Amino acid sequence: MKKAIQSIVAICVIVIVMPVAALAQQALWGNAPVVSPEIHENKTVTFRLRAPKAVKVQVAGDFLAQGVADLVENKEGIWEYTTPEPLKPELYGYTFLVDGLKINDPSNVYMIRDVATITNVFIIGGERADLYKVNDVPHGTVSKVWYDSPSLGMDRRLTIYTPAGYETSGKRYPVFYLLHGMGGDENAWSELGRATQILDNLIAQGKAEPMIVVMTNGNAALEAAPGESSLGWEKQPTFQLPKTMEGSFEMHFPEVVKFVDKHYRTKANKKNRAIAGLSMGGYGALKIGLRECDRFCAVAGISSVADIAACKVRFKQVMIPIFGEDLIIGESDDIFSLVEKTNANPNKPRIYLGVGTDDVLYGDNLRLKEKIEGLDFDFTYRESKGNHNWEFWDEYIQYVLNWMLG
Repeated sequence: MKKAIQSIVAICVIVIVMPVAALAQQALWGNAPVVSPEIHENKTVTFRLRAPKAVKVQVAGDFLAQGVADLVENKEGIWEYTTPEPLKPELYGYTFLVDGLKINDPSNVYMIRDVATITNVFIIGGERADLYKVNDVPHGTVSKVWYDSPSLGMDRRLTIYTPAGYETSGKRYPVFYLLHGMGGDENAWSELGRATQILDNLIAQGKAEPMIVVMTNGNAALEAAPGESSLGWEKQPTFQLPKTMEGSFEMHFPEVVKFVDKHYRTKANKKNRAIAGLSMGGYGALKIGLRECDRFCAVAGISSVADIAACKVRFKQVMIPIFGEDLIIGESDDIFSLVEKTNANPNKPRIYLGVGTDDVLYGDNLRLKEKIEGLDFDFTYRESKGNHNWEFWDEYIQYVLNWMLG
């Protein structure tokens, strides 16, 4: 009787599993797989999508001067587009548009989230793009760490990078605080910005000092990245969050430093502590570094929101949810006022500004550059052709890391 029951159970399992296995086999032995993107030896790239019922298929990507390009359908219902020229070494993102509907490439499992947008990605290797790859070098450790913030009334999350060998070296390390831009979170630099790969590779090449890197969440109203906090999946990512630039995050920042110094082997002094950020994070880094001269030796802003007064006029609809309808911005939130106030402090930090000449914030950064040059700061400024995007920020974070060694 026992054997009969076992046989019946076995048959049931086979009957249940067979359709699933058949589906898997169908995926394997059905239509030939579509390869997309296909990176050719000459560094041109072909994109393909099987869509036999579509009327029009396009690819949208940051490698296209015109923004989008049309795919051409073949007899098998596969649409195809090949870049006319080789692509320069870089990390690229793209999506498809099928009869106007944006979709991701089903043949490419590699995707990243930028605020509320999901894009497929690929890398054209060579030159600085090789820094974005996982190479055969010693690797650091990336941890998601929760800390208590009494001032904000919640537990919050950090992304923390410790260099290769940290676990066994017994050494103490300098700390670099790295802030994201508007709409970002504690995942932005490590996932979008490839910061951990850049750090591994630069440290291995001797072009950056082994350091602890702390990537914060600058949205003071939130615990962590969307979908990874107690809010669950109810809230969708958005640019316009309260408590992002109005001072709450900056006021609570000493809690982050205190937590890191307590739980990690840091060189817990001004000489070995620096802060940097991009866009909104550049603004935050400048505010924090200039306000806390006894805590930070160096502060860097990349594509920074340098002139908050100008931005409140130019981007009023973005600023209202942050600063309120009256858009009151005090001197303590104004970088021009802060550099002038800090100028007389003998402990003031070194400052680095970097911006792209095509950036919408280029003029504001130029005005801040001129302001700082008229004062008595140890100041470095760099500009080059570039826009307000990750291609530029990934390049300039390398310059910042090199500058920090100086």
